[in-house]
Amino acid sequence: MSPCAQSEATCAYALQALPADEAAAAQAHIAVCADCRREFDEMRAVTDRLVAWPTDVLRPPASLQQRLAQRLAEEAGQAPAPPPPRRWSEPDWQDVAPGIACKLLANDAEAHRVSMLVRLAPGASYPPHTHAGVEELHLLDGELWINARKLFPGDYNYGPPGAIDERVWSETGCTCVLVTSTLDVLQ
Repeated sequence: MSPCAQSEATCAYALQALPADEAAAAQAHIAVCADCRREFDEMRAVTDRLVAWPTDVLRPPASLQQRLAQRLAEEAGQAPAPPPPRRWSEPDWQDVAPGIACKLLANDAEAHRVSMLVRLAPGASYPPHTHAGVEELHLLDGELWINARKLFPGDYNYGPPGAIDERVWSETGCTCVLVTSTLDVLQ
């Protein structure tokens, strides 16, 4: 633990858990405090590794959630509260091509639009295609190349109608949110 009194704010800043009005002060403090800068660098190394984990790994299993609810209820002297009803049934991943899996989130057949999560395995590539409509992509983890542009987690890519993606591939594997036309033309 850092001997600095700002250590807790440094940890919260590294986890991106500080309100915006406190983040600037924490960033300024980290820039001048060697102890907090070291702690921040160590925390970021851990959190940066967590970003690459699939979300399935980070979600606790139902059995753990039930045991935790039971324990909290016992400590509070109350009956365990039932979990809230699921409002959405998460779709399964579908293998659509070698090294490519999709999880359909929404489908607007009239507008010929879909939104989905797309996962590329390391070394996988998507075939060249021409956009029939707007394509929007937000990279969640890994790295993705679209033509000569390399995307990193958090990057957004806008592809206008008529644009051609000659090469889409991932050296590391990646997961992205993709909103696109169902009428794209594969080449």
